[in-house]
Amino acid sequence: MNQVVIVDSIRTGLAKSHRGTFNLTRADDLVAHCVDVLLDRNPGIDPGEIQDLILGCGRQIGEQSGNIARDSVVLSKLPISVAGTTISRACSSGLNSIAVAANQIASGCADMMLAGGVESITGLERGEPAVNEANARLLSERPDIFMAMGNTAEIVANRYQVSREAQDAYALQSQQRYASAVDRGAIAEEIAPMTVKWKKLLDRETGATEIVEGTVDRDECNRANTTLEGLAGLKPVFEAGGSVTAGNSSQLSDGASMSLLMTERRAEQLGLEPMGYFRGFVVAGCEPDEMGIGPVFAIPKLLKYKGLAMRDIDLVELNEAFASQCLYCRDKLQIDNEKYNVNGGSIAIGHPFGMTGARLTGTLLRELKRRGQKLGIVSMCIGKGMGAAGLLEAI
Repeated sequence: MNQVVIVDSIRTGLAKSHRGTFNLTRADDLVAHCVDVLLDRNPGIDPGEIQDLILGCGRQIGEQSGNIARDSVVLSKLPISVAGTTISRACSSGLNSIAVAANQIASGCADMMLAGGVESITGLERGEPAVNEANARLLSERPDIFMAMGNTAEIVANRYQVSREAQDAYALQSQQRYASAVDRGAIAEEIAPMTVKWKKLLDRETGATEIVEGTVDRDECNRANTTLEGLAGLKPVFEAGGSVTAGNSSQLSDGASMSLLMTERRAEQLGLEPMGYFRGFVVAGCEPDEMGIGPVFAIPKLLKYKGLAMRDIDLVELNEAFASQCLYCRDKLQIDNEKYNVNGGSIAIGHPFGMTGARLTGTLLRELKRRGQKLGIVSMCIGKGMGAAGLLEAI
């Protein structure tokens, strides 16, 4: 089996859905931009060596339908000989795409591939809405599989007694850790600035707008001045009397992230210094109405396959879909808070569904290198009742 390395990883900034700087930018253009930046950053690579582009996209409707990966290849600087395929495992799609590419390379059937994820939540609502006919038997027998994720977060909070106060405290930690990471310059390393045109709201009362041009060179969602008092004053979003609010949930945002993978041998031949090794990936199922606890089942499975224990893991990036599930997973798995989402997460900067797993991969490898540490896990819950986990080793 080939040793698989991640040579480089880049992403766009995360823009607020609908109101943010990407509100006129298509998802395939976001991907093509990331691809072009990767090629520009690695001029010693012949783009014709790249065999395939695997793209995770949570909701493949509207502008994101019709194999957006192949469209992105054609829009980019890649030659037409590079293939492309789009996969969806909801919120783990970006990580899953990296795993697919890594396994193809490990098997000896490819030397170099691109993989990542994208989601334009804004774009999902442009044009004609897609009509999805639900299976009548599922609707009758297991309606929980169609439950909105926010409602599952309420179930987790109630079922496992995660208090509103604990959720808000965790949300504050995410905002503060992310703001600190920005101040240290840790986030800027990840982002490939992109100049776009966008629709700017001029007057809330009249709805007046204008088209302006701007460069997205940072994440737009962080609320660095968040306080516990402010969080406590927010009303529940999903259930009356509930505890899940806009402040302790991930924010809706748009963005893309891509990584360059290849065999360790080819990286050595090209004189490239990889970020790290891709060491494995697993998925697990759980009850749909508590989909947020999926990592509780995926992470132990990954550790078992790899002959590791949690004490062997230096950092964990577990997607902050909701504070309730993030807290339960952390405490159930006995993960040290000081190595858990150390730069904040989706509560602070947003969660473009299909993109986040790819973003977390680059985030984790960079942070491991900064700390001189070795092993890290990327994990997330997945809609309809699943969890995913990937193992990375920094070089």
